[in-house]
Amino acid sequence: MTRIIAGQYRGRRLHVPTGIDVRPTTDRMRERVFSMLLHPRYPDMTGARVLDLFAGTGALGFECLSRGAGHATFVENAPKSLACLQKNITSLNVEGQSHILRTHAQALPVCEHPYDFIFMDPPYRVGLIEPTLESLVRGHWISHKGVIICELAHDDDTAFQRSLTLIDERSQGQQRVVFLMQK
Repeated sequence: MTRIIAGQYRGRRLHVPTGIDVRPTTDRMRERVFSMLLHPRYPDMTGARVLDLFAGTGALGFECLSRGAGHATFVENAPKSLACLQKNITSLNVEGQSHILRTHAQALPVCEHPYDFIFMDPPYRVGLIEPTLESLVRGHWISHKGVIICELAHDDDTAFQRSLTLIDERSQGQQRVVFLMQK
């Protein structure tokens, strides 16, 4: 079961696609991430623009909307996940604050309105992090003080874009989350 942890939609359950292809970020890890995002070095969540890459259930983007974000875009390509995203948008009644972009995260178009918070939760160990970060930087998706929050396997040794700085990281079990900002 995946639920929203805090804010306006606290406790609301999210639809989750069946199968082993989906690995939602655990409630415990989401709690840690969102506690860290309260630090003044990160943008204010109120009114923020949020991008949820490899969205799956959309839990990260919906958590942001619950906490006052102004808009969330969900990037997903898997049909089962897309159906669940649409169900979750409808059940939370956030159609006016959200958008689904059906594409591969590593092939994003140029962005006209950059995002303050970018969440990445790609499948572990399949080489999607580096091309996705390149796509974000090349397409101008990151706002001036924006932060990228990337979940990866605890033993993943991915090299991050030279134009990005590692600000913080946390590990929990098999998960590691890194916080990146533009230099």
